[in-house]
Amino acid sequence: MIYLLRHGETIWNTLGRFQGRKDSPLTERGIEQADRVAKLLQTEISNSEQSFQMSVSPLGRTRQTAARVKRVLPVATQEDARLMEVSVGYWDGMTKFEIDNEFPGMLDGSDAFDWYFKSPDGESFDAACSRANDWIADIRGPTIAISHGLFGRLVRGVYSGVSKREMLELPVPQEGFYCLCNGEFNLISGSVPSVDRLF
Repeated sequence: MIYLLRHGETIWNTLGRFQGRKDSPLTERGIEQADRVAKLLQTEISNSEQSFQMSVSPLGRTRQTAARVKRVLPVATQEDARLMEVSVGYWDGMTKFEIDNEFPGMLDGSDAFDWYFKSPDGESFDAACSRANDWIADIRGPTIAISHGLFGRLVRGVYSGVSKREMLELPVPQEGFYCLCNGEFNLISGSVPSVDRLF
């Protein structure tokens, strides 16, 4: 069983900047989101007799989120670079508007979901999926994972075996988290778990 969390809102999230491997601190709202998700996760696993470990992307925004989670769930934690966000190379830290202005024509034919993989020096879709698959294959017990928006989509997509288009269109909430179990994933948000399917 995997509980997959996304980091809380960052300053760059509010500005529409794709962070990639660069970093931006959590906003006040992001800290509140992390605290709410931590309490929700605590409630979710409070009756479990299983022992969880936490695997965290080494980027600052995920580490900051993990620190908030550990305030209520003091579980063993390790950083894992395979959980880092997809990099768009030298586009990391830019908005789509800036990319379109500085690199005219590079985003032609792309949409809101696939432009990430148009970067000439960024990580490819196949490489990122391979990284996600490699991480999933190494899971040996109940795990809490803290990762990122785009990479979280790929983890869920690879885990459930959906198409590239379906993967890229998956939602990326910061107010809840996903439970990955038996080849499916469910969104846990608020007091009632809801199934967040692809269709």
